[in-house]
Amino acid sequence: MHCRRGKSVIRRAGVAILALALLTAGNAATAPEPMDGYSPAHASTERDWETKFRNIPDPNIMRDSMQHLSAWPHNVGSPYDKANAEWMLAKFKEYGFDAHIETFEVLFPTPKERLVEMLAPTHFVAKLQEPPVSIDPTSQQTAQQLPTYNAYSIDGDVTGPLVYVNYGMRDDYEQLERLGVSVKGAIVIARYGGGWRGIKPKVAAEHGAVGCIIYSDPRDDGYFEGQDYPAGPYRPQEGVQRGSVMDTQYPGDPLTPGVGATKDAKRLALTEAQTITKIPVLPISYGDAQPLLAAITGPTASAPWRGALPITYRVGPGPAKVRLVVKSNWDLTTIYDVIARIPGSEEPDQWVLRGNHHDAWVNGAEDPISGMVVELEEARALGDLMKQGWRPKRTVIYCAWDGEEPGLLGSTEWVEQHQDELRQHAVMYLNTDSSGRGYLSISGSHTLEHVANQIEREIQDPEKHITVWKRAYLRHVARAASAEDRDELRNRADLRIGALGDGSDYVAFLDYTGVASLNMGFGGESGGGVYHSIYDDFYWYTHFGDTKFVYERALAQMAGSTVMRFADADLLPFDPSGSADTVKRYIGELKKELKQKQDEVRERNREVEEGVFTATSDPERQYVPPSKQPVPPYLNFAPLENGAEAYARAAQRYHQAVARLHENSSAWQSPALRNINTKDIHLEPGTQGEAVV
Repeated sequence: MHCRRGKSVIRRAGVAILALALLTAGNAATAPEPMDGYSPAHASTERDWETKFRNIPDPNIMRDSMQHLSAWPHNVGSPYDKANAEWMLAKFKEYGFDAHIETFEVLFPTPKERLVEMLAPTHFVAKLQEPPVSIDPTSQQTAQQLPTYNAYSIDGDVTGPLVYVNYGMRDDYEQLERLGVSVKGAIVIARYGGGWRGIKPKVAAEHGAVGCIIYSDPRDDGYFEGQDYPAGPYRPQEGVQRGSVMDTQYPGDPLTPGVGATKDAKRLALTEAQTITKIPVLPISYGDAQPLLAAITGPTASAPWRGALPITYRVGPGPAKVRLVVKSNWDLTTIYDVIARIPGSEEPDQWVLRGNHHDAWVNGAEDPISGMVVELEEARALGDLMKQGWRPKRTVIYCAWDGEEPGLLGSTEWVEQHQDELRQHAVMYLNTDSSGRGYLSISGSHTLEHVANQIEREIQDPEKHITVWKRAYLRHVARAASAEDRDELRNRADLRIGALGDGSDYVAFLDYTGVASLNMGFGGESGGGVYHSIYDDFYWYTHFGDTKFVYERALAQMAGSTVMRFADADLLPFDPSGSADTVKRYIGELKKELKQKQDEVRERNREVEEGVFTATSDPERQYVPPSKQPVPPYLNFAPLENGAEAYARAAQRYHQAVARLHENSSAWQSPALRNINTKDIHLEPGTQGEAVV
């Protein structure tokens, strides 16, 4: 936590605690188990409305919606992308929302020339094409499908020896250095996995490579994991993972960092854009990769580097020599965000936001339509509640984002355009993306950890007939890495939620405007390997995903209940205790990591001095022993630990004040609660106006 931000969070928490303490002084009364953020009277009403809501979502309607939205490829700039936005706009209006479409003009490159050609020791030209499957109707829509490519790869025509770099992460290049292998002037071939795809060309360029090829190895998401498509869910021989390789310096449109990409926005020149790769990069299938990898000689790859292709994995360089050509159309393209509102009846200036993206690389039934149809079904259910007399206390905003796949374009541009309003009015943002069958996974702001657990305990798993919380808890117990981890699971009241990275539309909300955010979805049992391919479609999902759409229903119940819980609360159900505990845990992990690194470097330096690496290397194979490294210095963690302790004490006082509030029913009537809610909105640490760039 940045010290300045940490102090401001503690200060804001302290103001809220003082106000709550004044409110809760007085008579105490015995009450049933409280619902966080609700007076006893309002809790009963809220439970009734949420029960009615959870009975509404219909798996058959979500199935029909998925079939419609994934009927054709709907990538950014395609006719069906716009048609889907207009269809969803009509649906939101039908459900009683005040809805409109906001458009932005973004840079979206599409391929016009692609080539992977092996020039030596034999000649081979990669197909770069995914073949249709006869029993899968939409896989045959070849005229409408985006070619296989990586968006925001720089244009280039390069030739060089081929070097296999495993996953292409930084530690992989350290291993190559030990083998005396340089990638300078070479084209690297990396397999998907081990980290985000955009890291691979970035690190390759830092080491002097002139091009990068990324392929899907069957060990990671193909036949090594299970039967490949269409007999099973895993990636077939010619399946390719499309995807963006935009640098993550900042999300959104590369030409308009920090401001909404409206038609009249001031734009950078293409040559000034900081998020386009430095070298050309292209994805290929393992069918195309096998001849390339088989032609590489040089040192044999170590066991962790070996995939599942029937070849000997070697690192090179050469004698395989490859030409890589990538050229794109660098056009501005219109994207369509659908924004739908239910105005708040009492606090219309406090916004509870819910979002999922609607664009895909091709048909995208799993990614993103499995999440989008859940959001639409929640909206339909809320519309039904409005017909029965329900009105949210706060404004509810449902968003269907465009342009997530290329680089979180639609959500980022909308947040940048409305940043001042969001910093003033946004309560929280809830995101979904892909979802399948199995276990509920939640990541997000840890101020939301407790309320997420509370709601999770109320949702039933559709197949195991226990709560989704209980099933997730038991899975964590079964997979615990140590007795210590199991003890924490059994003794901690709540399951920990994961930390958010930068992989979906929550990024601009959390990192740019400091809005507390959650991301949730089911998975773990509907395995597969059709991600970002033409085979991620309605046929695949209805055979290998959540085939009965019952986990889709459970996700709608979970996400919609969370929206309602925040929209209707008397006191916004933030709890800084989870955040404070997580900060202390991170500090402990950081201290442990530092000690491990120090011990590792000391030991390796000693082994260098002793000659261990030279003595144990094969004299008939090239090997470069490591050089001695400086031991990481000791760090003074006291300021960080003192800040974390102060935050924990403030969180504890807040928790105690909320508990007293539940004991004093008259305090719920105080107008001071409104002021506390306004302060609670700003509990989440974020940039709060600091430039992203």
